[in-house]
Amino acid sequence: MSGPLKITSPVDAETYSRITQFYAHQMQLLDERQAEEWADGFTEDGVFAQNVKPEPWTGRAVIAERMRAGMERLAKLDVQRRHWFGMVAAERQDAATVLTRYYAMVFETPRGGRAATYLSTTGEDVLVLQDGQWRVRHRLITHDGT
Repeated sequence: MSGPLKITSPVDAETYSRITQFYAHQMQLLDERQAEEWADGFTEDGVFAQNVKPEPWTGRAVIAERMRAGMERLAKLDVQRRHWFGMVAAERQDAATVLTRYYAMVFETPRGGRAATYLSTTGEDVLVLQDGQWRVRHRLITHDGT
């Protein structure tokens, strides 16, 4: 994708609502440090890539394992992170596939401290409908300022 998503085949309002609910649920799982449940939002062969990492994480099991390790490191820092997704653009590819592009902010609050912006990013997903629920086939997170 890369760059603003030109919407020529918009999703309907119900689909858009379900996608934003999917994102809200997935990010709340991440913020509650439920790595495996969060990773269940990816397809079995899903990909999680970041422009600041040399290699993408491929496969739901690997995604869960690596996210769990990151959460354990974060727990030692005694901080809470909160993810916020907004400005979601959604382009239908076919009956079961949607491309999305969104802004994602990550806020971090140390115990007894004040919240601060940790990251500002752009996300680009390929979502697929599987068994009635949305899952990420491919996610690319691009960190601002890189």
